[in-house]
Amino acid sequence: MLSNTTDSDMGAKKRLLQRAETLLERLAVLLPAGTDAPDWTAHAFRWRSQGDRGWLQAVPAPHRIDLDDLLCLDRQKAEIERNTAQFLAGRGANNVLLWGSRGTGKSSLIKAVFNAMRDRGLRLIEVDKDDLIQLPEILELIRDRPERFILFCDDLSFEASESGYKALKAALDGSITATPENLLIYATSNRRHLLPELQSENREARFIDGELHHGESVEEKISLSDRFGLWVAFHPFSQAQYLALVHHWLARLATTSEASASETDASERREALERAALQWALRRGSRSGRTAWQFARDWSGRE
Repeated sequence: MLSNTTDSDMGAKKRLLQRAETLLERLAVLLPAGTDAPDWTAHAFRWRSQGDRGWLQAVPAPHRIDLDDLLCLDRQKAEIERNTAQFLAGRGANNVLLWGSRGTGKSSLIKAVFNAMRDRGLRLIEVDKDDLIQLPEILELIRDRPERFILFCDDLSFEASESGYKALKAALDGSITATPENLLIYATSNRRHLLPELQSENREARFIDGELHHGESVEEKISLSDRFGLWVAFHPFSQAQYLALVHHWLARLATTSEASASETDASERREALERAALQWALRRGSRSGRTAWQFARDWSGRE
């Protein structure tokens, strides 16, 4: 009788342990992953969040793009390279807002500058707009690090009521806590002021002593973009610039066989290619670097 009771108790304990192990496995799925210290040997990171907690996830293979691949952007490249070089040297540098037409190379330029300067200690942290509320945690995490960081926010735009809007304003300029000297914020947006601009807001403007003064709604919207010390504008490409980009990417993809063709055949081939490229851009409603790259990939695939 005693033996039977002992076997029963052992079986109950075994079932209890199995249930506990199953419960722990389920909890492991629910708990945030990556809460260990960041892998500081990485050069690029992505901020991940789950609930109220977040962590830096290393990006083992960042997008490789060269500055030489960004044509027709000489002024923009010079501005961003100069500002970033000053930052790496410990001299004065500004947070940057890259704004303008879609597909014109705003985010590509940030990634290209990072690739060009990563060996000099530059690091990149990508943060989604929805995670900007956790900016104070990110800043404290990197404050005492020897590396210098670009915090990259892509395709940024807000509604005035969004929490990330207030967090970004405070991080740029407005919090009693100083922004770490080893961090700059680079943001891209199709909107110059990052917020929707309504026609009704123009009625709030007033002329005072011959000067135009915006209403409170406009002033509030300008106050965010005004915290970026450097604005860099990107405009739509001309037809000639767009075609130059198409030929550049086709050369990069090394798909043409014009070297073995006659001069007449090469000329006819070039005309057909450019006609197809312009039709492609017309269908997309955009002559941009992104459109040129997409056309080149399609054309090379057909080849």
